[in-house]
Amino acid sequence: MDRSEFIRLTGSGVALTLLGCLSGCSDNSAFPTAPTNVDFSLDVSSGSLASNGGYLVKNGVLIARTLSGAFIAVSAACTHQGTTLEYQAASHRFFCFSHGSTFNENGVVTNGPATQSLTVYKTSLTGSSLHIFS
Repeated sequence: MDRSEFIRLTGSGVALTLLGCLSGCSDNSAFPTAPTNVDFSLDVSSGSLASNGGYLVKNGVLIARTLSGAFIAVSAACTHQGTTLEYQAASHRFFCFSHGSTFNENGVVTNGPATQSLTVYKTSLTGSSLHIFS
């Protein structure tokens, strides 16, 4: 194989790889599915939810305790490509480290590439038991 043939062959492979990545990264047509029929409880007397600003993910739901002590629950998967989100209490937002999408504490997109809001679930606190439900 001579140099021009090598460049031609590898150039085609690079172009196809880039095309596949770019088309995949721009495809928002199939949003990740948020959990349905959510109904579970957590003990918040210890662990990450015992402190303001903490969060955890369970059953596809991200449960966070805001800096003011309120509990919020949203679908854990970024609506862009399904990466598990993290809660950034100091910024009052959910963040996707894969492509930089952000969502406010109400689940609304504040920065793309995501275009669809998160599903928000209800919470109810009785003593140290937090009920998360649809």
